[in-house]
Amino acid sequence: MSRWILHADLDAFYASVEQLDNPELRGKPVVVGGPPEARAVVTTASYEARKFGVRSAMPMSRALRLCPQAVRISPRFDRYGEVSQQVMAVFRALTPLVEPLSMDEAFLDVTARITRYQGIEAIAQRLKADVKARTKLTVSIGGATNKAVAKIASDFQKPDGLVIVPPGGEAAFLAPLPVRALWGVGPRAEQILKAAGYDTIGRLAQAEPTQVESLLGSRGPFLLQMARGIDERMVEPDHERKSVGAETTFPRDLPDGPGLRAELRRVALDAARRLASSGAQARTVVLKLRYADFRTISRQSSSPAPTDDADEISARADELLNAAVEEGDRFRLIGVHCTNLAEQEAGQLSLFEEASRPPPDF
Repeated sequence: MSRWILHADLDAFYASVEQLDNPELRGKPVVVGGPPEARAVVTTASYEARKFGVRSAMPMSRALRLCPQAVRISPRFDRYGEVSQQVMAVFRALTPLVEPLSMDEAFLDVTARITRYQGIEAIAQRLKADVKARTKLTVSIGGATNKAVAKIASDFQKPDGLVIVPPGGEAAFLAPLPVRALWGVGPRAEQILKAAGYDTIGRLAQAEPTQVESLLGSRGPFLLQMARGIDERMVEPDHERKSVGAETTFPRDLPDGPGLRAELRRVALDAARRLASSGAQARTVVLKLRYADFRTISRQSSSPAPTDDADEISARADELLNAAVEEGDRFRLIGVHCTNLAEQEAGQLSLFEEASRPPPDF
């Protein structure tokens, strides 16, 4: 019997919650994020805003130029957490094997739910209906025999999509897709692979393992297996948290300035979002910097009182960058990690456990 994994991903989650809570926003372009004068970036854009080219992680100032009629809303992470709890409860009512990745997405192992009379598509349709009945939100679902293929499939027909990849069809499904679609291939890895002639997943799948390892190092063999539709990782409901964070590699080296500060703000908010969704708080904020020459440093700031406040985490990361940066420095990667974790204090919103994170961006 084949293993069956679903990847469920709520559509434009933050923006959809705002449209749900405020009916006047429905059908309008909505962008969630801080004000442009604070050099904020877009956290989530509704599908109405995406038609104008607005995307997550885009500087808010640029987003509002592309779509002047957009309604900008500051994030309400407590509210998103409440809705996330409802969604995860729906997932766990179907199967206890749920591995949350963030507030709005999770893997589900539904192998045990497959019967002679109820196949994978029927189970996925039921899950979509249950989420909509409970929250009035739509969820896109990908189904496959492994996590990597299911995750890609969930993004294939957004919003409100459902794509099932049959056993044995994994490699054929992946082959025509751009190599960037692979989980863990960031801008830098994409650039390296394209330069070597591997612009699609299918071409990468035909490569020799030694070739890929020479290009991407120790991560190469794992990515090659994924390109061939192979991923043996299990859905892991329980995960001991040691740190929660986010980082990004730039397409080109950045000096200190508005661009770098916007990226720092974006990854700091992403780290804070993941921290909030994990039900934990952090006493220590760590800034990770990789220079143009690949030298990597980390700087940290600790406080006796744990926090999950996004603005505080972002401000502490900004202070660490101020202390570390020197004139002429250029950076290829920036990251913010929250460590020395503690559970949220009584009375505060407690969310699901942080699950295994996707492979890091190159």
